[in-house]
Amino acid sequence: MKKDIEIPEVKHVTLAVVREKNILNQNEWKVYLINNNPFPIENTLVASKGYGEKEGETQRTSTLRHFLETVPANQSVVVEPLDEKLFHLNNEYWVSYYIGNQIYDRRFVFVPDSICEENLMYIKELNKEGVLHS
Repeated sequence: MKKDIEIPEVKHVTLAVVREKNILNQNEWKVYLINNNPFPIENTLVASKGYGEKEGETQRTSTLRHFLETVPANQSVVVEPLDEKLFHLNNEYWVSYYIGNQIYDRRFVFVPDSICEENLMYIKELNKEGVLHS
């Protein structure tokens, strides 16, 4: 039954939205998956979507799916760019991956307007400023 299903806890895997300068010296935002485990995670699937309201009107983005074959131990990878015009939405990322034969998954949501200048912090794993999901 449902109560007999063991759902393992996701540990040491998180997401960050990072501000970077492009070659034209303009701000670009990218979503990073950070693996702080001492071992790689395999067959990682990240599904992303945005949803919410603006001026009383419902807004939704397309659902995008990204496959990352291996995220090495204590490393990070870029998942996707993120347009700042979407910061007023809930930006949801559903991350699923394997460690050995065990599947892990977790939902990360950056709530509306949480990706902003006031919430930027130094992220040592990336050596960049961004918003780290806890």
